[in-house]
Amino acid sequence: MTRVISIISGKGGVGKTTTTANLGAALAERGKNVVILDANLTTPNLSLHLGIPLYPITLHDVLKGKAFMSEATYTHPSGFKVIPASLSVDALKGLNAGRLQKAITEILGKYEIVLIDSAAGLGKEATAAIEAADEILIVTNPEMPAVTDALKTIKVAERSGARITGVVVNRIKKEGHELSEEDIESMLDIPIIASVPEDSAVPQSISAKMPVVHFSPRSRAAREFKRLAARLVNEGYSEPREKSFFEKFFGWLG
Repeated sequence: MTRVISIISGKGGVGKTTTTANLGAALAERGKNVVILDANLTTPNLSLHLGIPLYPITLHDVLKGKAFMSEATYTHPSGFKVIPASLSVDALKGLNAGRLQKAITEILGKYEIVLIDSAAGLGKEATAAIEAADEILIVTNPEMPAVTDALKTIKVAERSGARITGVVVNRIKKEGHELSEEDIESMLDIPIIASVPEDSAVPQSISAKMPVVHFSPRSRAAREFKRLAARLVNEGYSEPREKSFFEKFFGWLG
Protein backbone atom coordinates (compact mmCIF):
# COMPACT_ATOMS: atom_id res chain seq x y z
CA MET A 1 0.00 0.00 0.00
CA THR A 2 1.34 3.42 -0.98
CA ARG A 3 1.72 6.09 1.70
CA VAL A 4 1.09 9.58 0.34
CA ILE A 5 2.71 12.17 2.60
CA SER A 6 2.39 15.90 1.98
CA ILE A 7 5.11 18.08 3.47
CA ILE A 8 3.55 21.46 4.16
CA SER A 9 4.21 24.73 5.93
CA GLY A 10 2.28 27.81 6.85
CA LYS A 11 4.88 30.16 5.38
CA GLY A 12 7.71 30.08 2.89
CA GLY A 13 11.38 29.86 3.71
CA VAL A 14 11.14 27.38 6.58
CA GLY A 15 12.93 24.55 4.74
CA LYS A 16 10.06 22.50 3.38
CA THR A 17 11.74 21.67 0.07
CA THR A 18 15.02 20.87 1.83
CA THR A 19 13.11 18.52 4.11
CA THR A 20 11.38 16.82 1.17
CA ALA A 21 14.57 16.28 -0.83
CA ASN A 22 16.55 14.95 2.11
CA LEU A 23 13.77 12.77 3.44
CA GLY A 24 13.39 11.23 -0.02
CA ALA A 25 17.14 10.61 -0.26
CA ALA A 26 17.29 9.16 3.27
CA LEU A 27 14.36 6.82 2.63
CA ALA A 28 15.88 5.66 -0.66
CA GLU A 29 19.13 5.01 1.20
CA ARG A 30 17.12 2.64 3.39
CA GLY A 31 15.98 0.76 0.32
CA LYS A 32 12.49 2.27 0.13
CA ASN A 33 10.81 2.76 -3.23
CA VAL A 34 10.16 6.51 -3.07
CA VAL A 35 8.96 9.20 -5.46
CA ILE A 36 8.98 12.89 -4.57
CA LEU A 37 6.63 15.25 -6.31
CA ASP A 38 6.90 19.04 -6.63
CA ALA A 39 3.38 20.35 -6.08
CA ASN A 40 4.54 23.94 -5.70
CA LEU A 41 3.20 24.78 -9.12
CA THR A 42 3.73 28.55 -9.07
CA THR A 43 7.22 28.79 -7.58
CA PRO A 44 8.77 25.30 -7.76
CA ASN A 45 12.25 24.82 -6.32
CA LEU A 46 12.67 21.07 -5.90
CA SER A 47 14.39 20.52 -9.25
CA LEU A 48 16.80 23.38 -8.46
CA HIS A 49 17.72 21.69 -5.17
CA LEU A 50 18.34 18.45 -7.06
CA GLY A 51 20.44 19.97 -9.83
CA ILE A 52 18.22 19.03 -12.76
CA PRO A 53 16.12 22.14 -13.46
CA LEU A 54 15.01 21.42 -17.03
CA TYR A 55 12.81 18.40 -17.60
CA PRO A 56 10.99 17.87 -20.94
CA ILE A 57 7.75 16.68 -19.30
CA THR A 58 6.56 17.86 -15.89
CA LEU A 59 3.64 17.71 -13.48
CA HIS A 60 2.20 20.74 -15.24
CA ASP A 61 1.77 18.65 -18.38
CA VAL A 62 0.07 15.91 -16.38
CA LEU A 63 -2.37 18.32 -14.74
CA LYS A 64 -3.25 19.72 -18.17
CA GLY A 65 -3.99 16.24 -19.47
CA LYS A 66 -1.05 16.28 -21.90
CA ALA A 67 0.95 13.48 -20.27
CA PHE A 68 0.76 10.58 -17.84
CA MET A 69 2.54 10.57 -14.49
CA SER A 70 4.89 7.85 -15.75
CA GLU A 71 6.06 10.19 -18.52
CA ALA A 72 6.86 12.93 -15.99
CA THR A 73 8.80 10.63 -13.65
CA TYR A 74 12.60 10.64 -13.59
CA THR A 75 15.27 8.80 -11.61
CA HIS A 76 17.54 10.97 -9.50
CA PRO A 77 21.12 9.86 -8.72
CA SER A 78 20.17 9.84 -5.02
CA GLY A 79 18.08 6.73 -5.68
CA PHE A 80 14.54 8.07 -5.59
CA LYS A 81 12.18 9.01 -8.40
CA VAL A 82 11.13 12.62 -8.91
CA ILE A 83 8.12 14.21 -10.60
CA PRO A 84 9.15 17.84 -11.17
CA ALA A 85 7.11 20.96 -11.80
CA SER A 86 7.85 23.30 -14.67
CA LEU A 87 9.90 26.45 -14.07
CA SER A 88 8.23 28.18 -17.01
CA VAL A 89 5.74 30.95 -16.30
CA ASP A 90 3.89 29.99 -19.48
CA ALA A 91 3.21 26.55 -18.00
CA LEU A 92 0.81 28.16 -15.51
CA LYS A 93 -1.72 28.95 -18.23
CA GLY A 94 -4.79 26.73 -18.03
CA LEU A 95 -3.48 24.91 -14.96
CA ASN A 96 -5.89 23.32 -12.47
CA ALA A 97 -4.24 22.37 -9.17
CA GLY A 98 -7.42 20.54 -8.19
CA ARG A 99 -6.46 17.70 -10.55
CA LEU A 100 -3.51 16.73 -8.36
CA GLN A 101 -5.41 14.13 -6.34
CA LYS A 102 -6.61 12.33 -9.46
CA ALA A 103 -3.10 12.43 -10.95
CA ILE A 104 -1.64 10.78 -7.86
CA THR A 105 -4.03 7.85 -8.22
CA GLU A 106 -2.01 6.92 -11.33
CA ILE A 107 1.02 6.04 -9.21
CA LEU A 108 -0.66 4.38 -6.23
CA GLY A 109 0.71 0.88 -5.82
CA LYS A 110 3.86 1.66 -7.80
CA TYR A 111 5.76 3.14 -4.86
CA GLU A 112 5.96 2.55 -1.15
CA ILE A 113 6.01 6.26 -0.37
CA VAL A 114 4.99 9.39 -2.28
CA LEU A 115 6.38 12.62 -0.81
CA ILE A 116 4.62 15.80 -1.93
CA ASP A 117 6.51 19.08 -1.66
CA SER A 118 3.61 21.47 -1.19
CA ALA A 119 3.38 25.17 -1.86
CA ALA A 120 3.60 27.30 1.27
CA GLY A 121 0.55 28.97 2.76
CA LEU A 122 -3.09 28.06 2.36
CA GLY A 123 -3.77 28.80 -1.30
CA LYS A 124 -5.23 26.43 -3.90
CA GLU A 125 -1.93 24.65 -4.50
CA ALA A 126 -1.31 23.98 -0.82
CA THR A 127 -4.91 22.88 -0.30
CA ALA A 128 -4.65 20.49 -3.25
CA ALA A 129 -1.54 18.91 -1.75
CA ILE A 130 -3.28 18.51 1.60
CA GLU A 131 -6.36 16.92 0.05
CA ALA A 132 -4.24 14.51 -2.02
CA ALA A 133 -2.42 13.12 1.03
CA ASP A 134 -3.09 10.41 3.58
CA GLU A 135 -0.54 11.87 5.97
CA ILE A 136 0.80 15.34 6.68
CA LEU A 137 4.21 16.50 7.89
CA ILE A 138 4.29 20.08 9.14
CA VAL A 139 7.57 21.99 8.74
CA THR A 140 8.18 25.12 10.79
CA ASN A 141 10.92 27.21 12.36
CA PRO A 142 11.16 27.89 16.11
CA GLU A 143 9.84 31.43 15.70
CA MET A 144 6.42 32.78 16.60
CA PRO A 145 5.29 33.85 13.06
CA ALA A 146 6.23 30.48 11.57
CA VAL A 147 4.57 28.50 14.36
CA THR A 148 1.43 30.66 14.21
CA ASP A 149 1.15 30.03 10.47
CA ALA A 150 1.78 26.32 11.06
CA LEU A 151 -1.17 26.28 13.46
CA LYS A 152 -3.47 27.67 10.76
CA THR A 153 -2.20 25.03 8.35
CA ILE A 154 -2.86 22.26 10.87
CA LYS A 155 -6.46 23.39 11.25
CA VAL A 156 -6.98 23.18 7.48
CA ALA A 157 -5.26 19.79 7.31
CA GLU A 158 -7.41 18.40 10.12
CA ARG A 159 -10.56 19.31 8.20
CA SER A 160 -9.30 17.35 5.17
CA GLY A 161 -9.24 14.11 7.15
CA ALA A 162 -5.53 13.49 6.59
CA ARG A 163 -3.53 12.21 9.55
CA ILE A 164 -0.96 14.66 10.84
CA THR A 165 2.12 12.54 11.48
CA GLY A 166 4.10 15.21 13.26
CA VAL A 167 6.06 18.44 13.17
CA VAL A 168 9.56 18.99 11.84
CA VAL A 169 11.20 21.99 13.49
CA ASN A 170 13.88 23.22 11.12
CA ARG A 171 16.84 25.61 11.44
CA ILE A 172 17.13 25.53 15.22
CA LYS A 173 19.86 27.93 16.37
CA LYS A 174 19.20 27.69 20.11
CA GLU A 175 19.04 31.47 20.43
CA GLY A 176 17.15 33.29 23.14
CA HIS A 177 14.34 34.55 20.93
CA GLU A 178 13.40 31.05 19.69
CA LEU A 179 10.46 29.12 21.03
CA SER A 180 11.32 25.97 22.93
CA GLU A 181 10.19 22.59 21.65
CA GLU A 182 7.83 22.37 24.63
CA ASP A 183 6.25 25.70 23.66
CA ILE A 184 5.86 24.63 20.03
CA GLU A 185 4.22 21.34 20.94
CA SER A 186 1.93 23.14 23.36
CA MET A 187 0.85 25.67 20.70
CA LEU A 188 0.37 23.14 17.91
CA ASP A 189 -0.84 20.18 19.99
CA ILE A 190 1.12 17.95 17.60
CA PRO A 191 4.30 16.04 18.54
CA ILE A 192 7.66 17.16 17.19
CA ILE A 193 9.24 14.19 15.41
CA ALA A 194 12.40 15.88 14.13
CA SER A 195 14.49 18.82 15.30
CA VAL A 196 16.89 19.93 12.57
CA PRO A 197 19.66 22.28 13.70
CA GLU A 198 20.92 25.27 11.75
CA ASP A 199 23.81 23.77 9.80
CA SER A 200 26.11 25.41 7.26
CA ALA A 201 26.24 22.07 5.41
CA VAL A 202 22.65 22.61 4.24
CA PRO A 203 23.15 25.78 2.12
CA GLN A 204 26.42 24.29 0.90
CA SER A 205 24.57 21.17 -0.23
CA ILE A 206 21.91 23.25 -2.00
CA SER A 207 24.67 25.14 -3.81
CA ALA A 208 26.19 21.77 -4.76
CA LYS A 209 22.71 20.61 -5.92
CA MET A 210 22.86 17.54 -3.72
CA PRO A 211 20.81 16.47 -0.67
CA VAL A 212 22.81 17.12 2.49
CA VAL A 213 22.38 13.47 3.55
CA HIS A 214 24.80 12.66 0.71
CA PHE A 215 26.78 15.90 0.52
CA SER A 216 27.73 15.80 4.20
CA PRO A 217 26.33 12.57 5.68
CA ARG A 218 27.88 13.11 9.12
CA SER A 219 26.61 16.68 9.50
CA ARG A 220 24.11 17.38 12.25
CA ALA A 221 21.31 18.19 9.79
CA ALA A 222 21.95 15.05 7.72
CA ARG A 223 21.83 12.84 10.80
CA GLU A 224 18.50 14.33 11.86
CA PHE A 225 16.97 13.84 8.40
CA LYS A 226 18.14 10.22 8.48
CA ARG A 227 16.65 9.81 11.96
CA LEU A 228 13.35 11.23 10.67
CA ALA A 229 13.33 8.76 7.76
CA ALA A 230 13.87 5.86 10.15
CA ARG A 231 11.10 7.06 12.40
CA LEU A 232 8.62 7.38 9.54
CA VAL A 233 9.09 3.75 8.56
CA ASN A 234 9.37 2.45 12.15
CA GLU A 235 12.96 1.33 11.78
CA GLY A 236 15.92 1.78 14.07
CA TYR A 237 18.54 4.43 13.62
CA SER A 238 22.07 4.48 14.98
CA GLU A 239 24.49 7.37 14.80
CA PRO A 240 27.43 6.80 12.46
CA ARG A 241 30.44 5.84 14.55
CA GLU A 242 33.28 8.33 14.59
CA LYS A 243 36.51 6.74 13.39
CA SER A 244 39.30 6.43 15.91
CA PHE A 245 42.62 8.21 15.44
CA PHE A 246 44.30 4.96 14.36
CA GLU A 247 41.54 4.16 11.85
CA LYS A 248 41.93 7.62 10.34
CA PHE A 249 45.73 7.31 10.40
CA PHE A 250 45.80 3.96 8.60
CA GLY A 251 43.13 5.26 6.23
CA TRP A 252 45.45 8.11 5.26
CA LEU A 253 48.22 5.59 4.65
CA GLY A 254 45.87 3.70 2.36
